[in-house]
Amino acid sequence: MIVGVPAESYLNERRVALVPAVVPTLTKAGLQVAVEHGAGEKAGFHDAAYEQSGARLAASRSELFSSSDIIVQTHRLSANPDGAHAGLEIFRSGQILLGLLDPLRAPEAVRTLAATGVTAFALELLPRISRAQPMDALTSMATISGYKAVLAAAGALQKMCPMMITAAGTITPARFFVIGAGVAGLQAIATARRLGAVVQAYDVRPAVKEQVESLGARFVELELEAEGAETKGGYARAMDEEFYRRQRAMMKKVVAESDVVITTAAVPGKRAPVLITEEMVRGMEPGSVVVDLAAESGGNCELTQPGETVEVNAVVVMGPVDLPSTIPYHASQMYAKNMAAFLQNLVKDGQLRVNLEDPIIRDTLVAHNGELVNAQVRELLGLARPPASTG
Repeated sequence: MIVGVPAESYLNERRVALVPAVVPTLTKAGLQVAVEHGAGEKAGFHDAAYEQSGARLAASRSELFSSSDIIVQTHRLSANPDGAHAGLEIFRSGQILLGLLDPLRAPEAVRTLAATGVTAFALELLPRISRAQPMDALTSMATISGYKAVLAAAGALQKMCPMMITAAGTITPARFFVIGAGVAGLQAIATARRLGAVVQAYDVRPAVKEQVESLGARFVELELEAEGAETKGGYARAMDEEFYRRQRAMMKKVVAESDVVITTAAVPGKRAPVLITEEMVRGMEPGSVVVDLAAESGGNCELTQPGETVEVNAVVVMGPVDLPSTIPYHASQMYAKNMAAFLQNLVKDGQLRVNLEDPIIRDTLVAHNGELVNAQVRELLGLARPPASTG
């Protein structure tokens, strides 16, 4: 079977789905790899490196799609907001598509994709089981987002992060507050600590206190009952508005005392909860910074504008989107290893094996035989559950 690696068409995307280093691994699994000219250039992976690793350069984009049995991408083709590069007609029925397809935030787009007849797997729906860890692209990309959020905050902050004792006096360390201690939050804590900042963190799950403290941060404890804040699959669950109201009231003082606030709270398939109000932002010291990593799903800050940086009362509010793409070399490297691991599980002896007894395959399968088959996505669209045999 041939695995095709197209250049990404998503606006400003610089990553590539496979890097040269994983090509030999896929070759050993009985797969051939074809790459569109220049697909990896923006990430620092040149055509010659792909050829040296054993991949074939496709004559054109259309030839790549027509000859490939499996297409691997970071974003689905119709991911651009204006739809200008949808290009779904380039797929053919029976083709396999793997990638971050955003099925829970854009179920209609996935239904349109299903109508092309492709068999599509969305890596966002990967179950949180130990066997799936090498395939967990969300964790890989969240790691990069948490790291880059701190760098962005440090660049916008009017202070230095570490404490310094100088001939001109002592400079006190910057104070960071990280809301959400998932993968992105923990990486943000670790990065801020490496820069020398004093870090506090909060999460609705008291169980993460030990992880926060192991990184050298102080865990902020609020007197809130947060039972059921996590699903059985390990993902965040939305709480009711009364809970968030009380949470905001209790966090107000901590936010006001912080030089930088980094928010990471997102709930799959839901709008991000508002944790930082305009009043709270206005209560921060001039020159402070808010970095909202939930901007793409609506934002944890009331003032967040996705993809933009705004200033309110001399406080900078950043709403970055697609942060992993800003560090394309390592983001592509990590994503490619996740993708290769998924392919090795999906393809045996060079042949596709859609084994619905495997929870990895069953849970990530969103489209098959022209139908939308994932129960979560169908529920979002108000559709009946699919037959048990199709996911």
